[in-house]
Amino acid sequence: MQEPQITPELIAAHGLKPDEYDRILQIIGRTPSFTELGIFSAMWNEHCSYKSSKKWLRTLPVDGPQVICGPGENAGVVDIGDGQAVVFKMESHNHPSYIEPHQGAATGVGGILRDVFTMGARPIAVMDALSFGRPEHPKTPHLVKGVVEGIGAYGNAFGVPNAGGEVRFHPSFDGNCLVNAFAAGLADADKIFYSAASGVGMPVVYLGAKTGRDGVGGATMASAEFDDTIEDKRPTVQVGDPFTEKCLLEACLELMASGSVISIQDMGAAGLTCSAVEMGDKGGLGIKLTLDHVPQRETNMTAYEMMLSESQERMLMVLKPEKEAEARAIFEKWDLDFAIVGETIPEDRFLILHGNDVVADLPLSKLASSAPEYDRPWVETPKPAPAPALPEIAPIAALRALIGSPSHAHKGWVWEQYDTQVGADTIRRPGMGAGVVRVHGTRKALAFTSDVTPRYVKANPYEGGKQAVAEAWRNLIAVGALPLATTDNLNFGNPEKPEIMGQLVGAIKGIGEACRALDFPIVSGNVSLYNETDGSGILPTPTIGGVGLIADLDDIIAGLPSDGDLALVIGTTLGHLDQSALAHEAFGIEAGDAPPVDLAAERLHGEFLRDHRAHLSSATDLSDGGLALAAFEMAEAAGLGVTLDSVQIAQLFGEDQARYLVACTPDAAAALTAAAREAGVPVAQVGRFGGDKVTFGDDATPLAQLSDLYRTAFARAIKGDVAVHA
Repeated sequence: MQEPQITPELIAAHGLKPDEYDRILQIIGRTPSFTELGIFSAMWNEHCSYKSSKKWLRTLPVDGPQVICGPGENAGVVDIGDGQAVVFKMESHNHPSYIEPHQGAATGVGGILRDVFTMGARPIAVMDALSFGRPEHPKTPHLVKGVVEGIGAYGNAFGVPNAGGEVRFHPSFDGNCLVNAFAAGLADADKIFYSAASGVGMPVVYLGAKTGRDGVGGATMASAEFDDTIEDKRPTVQVGDPFTEKCLLEACLELMASGSVISIQDMGAAGLTCSAVEMGDKGGLGIKLTLDHVPQRETNMTAYEMMLSESQERMLMVLKPEKEAEARAIFEKWDLDFAIVGETIPEDRFLILHGNDVVADLPLSKLASSAPEYDRPWVETPKPAPAPALPEIAPIAALRALIGSPSHAHKGWVWEQYDTQVGADTIRRPGMGAGVVRVHGTRKALAFTSDVTPRYVKANPYEGGKQAVAEAWRNLIAVGALPLATTDNLNFGNPEKPEIMGQLVGAIKGIGEACRALDFPIVSGNVSLYNETDGSGILPTPTIGGVGLIADLDDIIAGLPSDGDLALVIGTTLGHLDQSALAHEAFGIEAGDAPPVDLAAERLHGEFLRDHRAHLSSATDLSDGGLALAAFEMAEAAGLGVTLDSVQIAQLFGEDQARYLVACTPDAAAALTAAAREAGVPVAQVGRFGGDKVTFGDDATPLAQLSDLYRTAFARAIKGDVAVHA
């Protein structure tokens, strides 16, 4: 095949700026081949190189006594005692899911699962954090249905429970939905597998499914804004096969147990290119590949296509040579491809042969660790103007505005399409707070949550970043877990705009401060930039995935309130309504500042709750919608009414931080209050659970009416089948 001529238009189409191309010319001293241009494009794009964010990511806290492996590998690894570790990561599949929602979301799940099991861990849970545009936007119902179907189809077939997540709607996501996928797995702490190649002349082995043309250029597409040519990008979306992935999981774990693996790397973004380069670069070695040996499912594939294909369910491994026959037999047993496609070499070269031709010969280290790094100009987000006073509204009407909105309605329509029980270790299903999955065969459990409030981050990136971490921490605390560590997914617009870069910098500063104050290090993550369409960007959405440990099943706070339980709030309520869910949903107002986050109070109140969990029937953190929404959700889940004494909108719907709502028997409430007084922790009785009505002060409505609204609003909003779920 005649390769195209390298022109300025072709360079631009590969997402490379003129000065970056000039840098390529300086590195290799000649015009690159078409395949070489594609390789540089893949490795130097934002998605793979983090060139706009590396400077700031280095400021995040990544260490702690519990951390076995922090950022830089496929996933983070944290010690959970007894020789066991939890391996987890969150990653975005935003652009592909907007272009082709089913396959984009499905392959997002598949990719994050591979990140976990390539470390030697068996996946035990997935979550997803989803952001969509206005429900009435013509594309939103299609996106919601496709994304949810894709997540369910892949996760259910693979056989991993969905432990929770979040779904929100906002006009800023009309042109860019967000699909952030999380996965966690269990491994022996002394049997973690890493990606750095070692040893010269070691075989480089291709594992899994065959290579096709799907996903070619996907990483570059994911590092660009959208415009009216978006439909042209459909071929860059990968196609997933969860059954092949399940076989790949079992084959990889069996291979690892055989002692055959020197290093192993998932073929994710940029496929064979990125996996080979990262393995070689981390090990200080070169890689030679012979593409004729790559298993292909399509005819006449070019070197460019093979190197940049993002076909799914594939791994790359450096193998102990003496184990070749044993390793091959394992993969043949699972009906998967096993092919030696290259070897490690001592020179700093990425040498690629196809037929009788050298199609690429590049200095390998310049592709990864020497990729461009930018200190982009940024401006601090200005302090927001004061918010106007909210119009008057009756308390129950305010509650209706929240529970009738798809962002705050019951999400059963979503998670009932997912298998939440496969593996028989799920203790707490999605629907309220953190999910909990038992560590099989032990008395331990792991709690998982995903949190961020984009309105806060836009108003005040620093406080919004702190709040996202604090809310994740509280959600883990509220089920009795000890928060261990986090993973982050930083979703922002175009970093070349100083105001957008300022949002990213401010959020990272806030996230870092909160993680340090709460001993909650970040061990893995992902950055997704250029989430813009025709110059209009998303709300800044730095999603925080949190993982916590419940050392004994008896320590779980997983109950629901009982008739006669008292409702108490741990923490101080001032009535912060700026940027609140009520302001947005009831009045379309997004104004004022984010609520301030007192990290010392967060820690004091959270540790107090965990220390006194024996007094609690049920607990939840207070965040979006404040006390009123939390009390309704808790009561509705139990099939009970609830009475809150206050009639003040600010007291009921304010979103002050460092707060929890707990349900206790009267005797336990007295003991908790006494303990709080001694500990200097504010605790106040705010109401009681029971009856069949929701009552705020003197404003009351039957629970059944509100429950019907709450459980049908989501489906109505996205024009799904309406059903009241038991």
